[in-house]
Amino acid sequence: MYTLKVEVNSVKEVFDVLPKRLVHWINSIDEREIQKIEEIRIRHSQALELDVNGRVMYLPGKGSQQGVRDEEMQYILNQLSNYSLYTLDEELKRGYITIKGGHRVGLAGKVVTDQGRVKGIRAVSSFNIRIAKQTLGVADRYVPRLIQAGKWKSTLLIGAPKTGKTTFLRDIARIISEGFPSERLPAKKVGIVDERSEIAGSLKGVPQHTFGPRVDVLDACPKAEGMMMMIRSMSPDVLVVDEIGRKEDTEAIVEAMNAGVRVIASVHGDDWHDVRRRPALEPLWEGNVFERFVEFAPHSKPGTIAAIRRPRDVTQAVSK
Repeated sequence: MYTLKVEVNSVKEVFDVLPKRLVHWINSIDEREIQKIEEIRIRHSQALELDVNGRVMYLPGKGSQQGVRDEEMQYILNQLSNYSLYTLDEELKRGYITIKGGHRVGLAGKVVTDQGRVKGIRAVSSFNIRIAKQTLGVADRYVPRLIQAGKWKSTLLIGAPKTGKTTFLRDIARIISEGFPSERLPAKKVGIVDERSEIAGSLKGVPQHTFGPRVDVLDACPKAEGMMMMIRSMSPDVLVVDEIGRKEDTEAIVEAMNAGVRVIASVHGDDWHDVRRRPALEPLWEGNVFERFVEFAPHSKPGTIAAIRRPRDVTQAVSK
């Protein structure tokens, strides 16, 4: 029996940072459409742009003279920074701010640099609010295929952007930390290295998404360094990381495996053929580091899994 899929985040959680006029525009559309909003793009003097389940919508209408005003841009910036932009210097260097609920606000505008390095963003001209939607239970049905003899298998999630990898990764972290009684899996210690604040959506170090009681998060920390920090300081049973791809990531994963830690990670790619060709990831194939490969179907509903493979499936296909 599997958990009912439940969305625990809402677009209305972002209304606290928006001017009343923009909130009124959004509330003017159908409630079912509101709950499908994935991004809210706010540009100075332009109409509000919504990404509604992949469909673009403009409010109050494309080409409308009622664009977002200067004072409304300033209002959003004040709400995000609590009227002190300098308190967000570190976040602005990364180009985004995480707000309550785990939603991420990207910013664009005048970039300030020092000796070629980004110091922050001033004179903000655009905001992009990405709605964080955690869906509980999306990974439940696949748990039996990701374990063996009562133990979690190191797993690589493969998929193109917006195919549901991070949502699945987040749910797996929750399941591991809570335990899974139907498969007699006890709760395990989970270390999440969240370089881009997308898995846990932490605000001031506190995860905004729902996890079990045995989760520790390193927020805004580079993956390779973070994995080693977690192993040294928090002794996780399972490490969870998003979007690997650098040589340093590969080396850290191999080190984690040698330390007896399981790894659940994701990577951009159309399928394992695509990922298999990347030189930086070659050590992962040579050492059969991952024991399961979950491929997400492109051009389908997010969360659609095309295949779950084992190392022998990949090895046999390569040798043909």
